[in-house]
Amino acid sequence: MVTSIESVVGTERRVVTELPGPKSRELHERRRRVVSAGVTNGFTVYIERADGAILEDIDGNRLLDLGSGIAVTSIGHAVPELVEAVSAQVANFTHTCFMVTPYESYIEVCEELAALTPGDHEKTSALFNSGAEAVENAIKIARHATGRSAIIVFDHAYHGRTNLTMALTAKNMPYKDGFGPFAPEIYRVPMSYPFRDGLSGPEAAARAIQLMETQVGAKNIAAVLIEPIQGEGGFIVPADGFLPALSQWTREHGVVFIADEIQSGFGRTGSWFAVDHEGVVPDMVTTAKGLAGGMPLAGVTGRAELMNSVHEGGLGGTYGGNPVAAVAALASIRTMRERNLLARATHIGDIIETRLRALQQELGGLIGDVRGRGAMMAFELVVDGSKEPNAAAAKAIVNYCNNEGVIALVCGTYGNVIRLLPPLVITDEQLNDGLDVITRALRSVASN
Repeated sequence: MVTSIESVVGTERRVVTELPGPKSRELHERRRRVVSAGVTNGFTVYIERADGAILEDIDGNRLLDLGSGIAVTSIGHAVPELVEAVSAQVANFTHTCFMVTPYESYIEVCEELAALTPGDHEKTSALFNSGAEAVENAIKIARHATGRSAIIVFDHAYHGRTNLTMALTAKNMPYKDGFGPFAPEIYRVPMSYPFRDGLSGPEAAARAIQLMETQVGAKNIAAVLIEPIQGEGGFIVPADGFLPALSQWTREHGVVFIADEIQSGFGRTGSWFAVDHEGVVPDMVTTAKGLAGGMPLAGVTGRAELMNSVHEGGLGGTYGGNPVAAVAALASIRTMRERNLLARATHIGDIIETRLRALQQELGGLIGDVRGRGAMMAFELVVDGSKEPNAAAAKAIVNYCNNEGVIALVCGTYGNVIRLLPPLVITDEQLNDGLDVITRALRSVASN
């Protein structure tokens, strides 16, 4: 169990100025003049350095990170193993383009992906820069391999911000509004959302399958693309049996089952991948975020017969599998193994869930649902015990936390879900300190 860490920025949250502080406010004015207004900030404190689960801003405030850069820095900030690997690689070479003159670390990452992703079948991978790129290429491969064009996605889904991935994403604002027209042949069906639909997993799957068969036709569908636990959509965990039923249907109809594990993968839920919890073996898995500890790297890993069906030169990109990002991924995976961070994720989830469920009972009516797995937990805020989304409460809670030096994130189709994604190296003391702040925030909102 992690109980303490050595840190150049300290191990405790410390607020020494108002937040944002004067230096951050000054820097934010510079930002306004040169950075597009379309790029927003959740909390305008400017970070100078970080270590473990603590961020230090340019005013000297030390913030507790319960967001991990949206599930990216799962192994923590400034991990020595990653710093050493990246520094050594930069000293050797930073880029050659794998498609021009290759290097071993790209192959090593693909070997790790083949070993870690579900299933014992033969697998190959291709590496890219971002989650959106991984999803786009998974769609390309599925269409090429099957000769079909239709793609099935789900309500509340988030898959990226490029043209194709915006079409795959469900939520309009801020991701899609005014950016169309979007890529065609994308079809959306209902997600299993136990808090809101009350359906069992098999019932929810039958509903989705009926729509796929009647409105699209199985013979036209190249792939079913799903987040095993939805991220931006609200950390929605489908009811037990939903994913296995969908997977079984895809096998029966020659449809490619793609698990988007970009936010839920790499130990975040207490297993290497979220689909592991129900024994589902996807045909393809997309990865990014926690894969490389903060370096830009993404992957598509799948059945060799699918991945290798693409003609030579059909996959790639100038920076995909960059050597600096590749060695970062290898260091990140090694760190997760050596520090047993999958078990740590489960322990973190147990602490969070216990405390949130106690608050749900105490505050009667404000917290509609507590859900998640491992260190990917969330609570959904509602109005007076109904199921009406309470986005105002979510905003107030995040503002309270930020003012106390705790990074917390809002998500959900209705903007009413608080998600907790702490680094897996967070200590029990740090985690409970953050949960104490969240507790005070919830009580303050409930009393008002």
